[in-house]
Amino acid sequence: MRTLKLTVQYDGTDYVGWQRQPNGASIQGLIEDALAPIEGGPATLHGAGRTDAGVHALAQVASTRAANSLDTMTLARALNAVLPADVRVLGVEEVDPDFHARFAARSKTYEYRIVNAPLVSAFMHRYVWHVAQPLDIEAMRTAAGPLVGTHDFAGFQGAGSETATTERTILDLDVEDGGGFDLPLVVRITGDGFLRHMVRNIVGTLVEVGSGRWDPWRLLAVLESCDRSQAGPTAPARGLFLSHVTY
Repeated sequence: MRTLKLTVQYDGTDYVGWQRQPNGASIQGLIEDALAPIEGGPATLHGAGRTDAGVHALAQVASTRAANSLDTMTLARALNAVLPADVRVLGVEEVDPDFHARFAARSKTYEYRIVNAPLVSAFMHRYVWHVAQPLDIEAMRTAAGPLVGTHDFAGFQGAGSETATTERTILDLDVEDGGGFDLPLVVRITGDGFLRHMVRNIVGTLVEVGSGRWDPWRLLAVLESCDRSQAGPTAPARGLFLSHVTY
């Protein structure tokens, strides 16, 4: 047996998310099913992040224990030959036996893309949140500042979530200006872990600030309140990408 690290890219539009679900197609399920005939039996895949329905990945990382003897390039080609075109295995590596894609991850980076223009390109609408009202980027940056560091992020957690602790550490949070209907504004956030819907709730609240509806210090108030009802709306899943995992 050997441990393999897979780097996976996918368009999450048509899927129930990374994690296998009782109903609907998942990214984990598709790759496990593609691995099974190669392994000669069931395969189990562990992902670095459990992206939600409709969320995309530029470089999701997964690990599995494998018995097959295919070299890594041949295995990647074999998987891509049977996976749908919107799910691609970018690479396969043999790693240390104790490597685990989720537990070994030191940080994850997500990007949220917003087109802040009167219209959105026909080729981008599946991958961005279209906000036509002009946004104050500097106000959004000011609002984002207090979130960097280790805090209780319960105020930005999705309703109905269950987790042992709501404390997380944000290492970096930036708002990069876009330039028009085909150049999106990007909210880039790196942390040691994220609560369910945490990034999308932060983005939704930042947009409230950028639109002028809320004061820039509203995010700090939400953080201190630990009350989800004080935050803004949850940004749509289609604009969110898992872009990088650090080990």
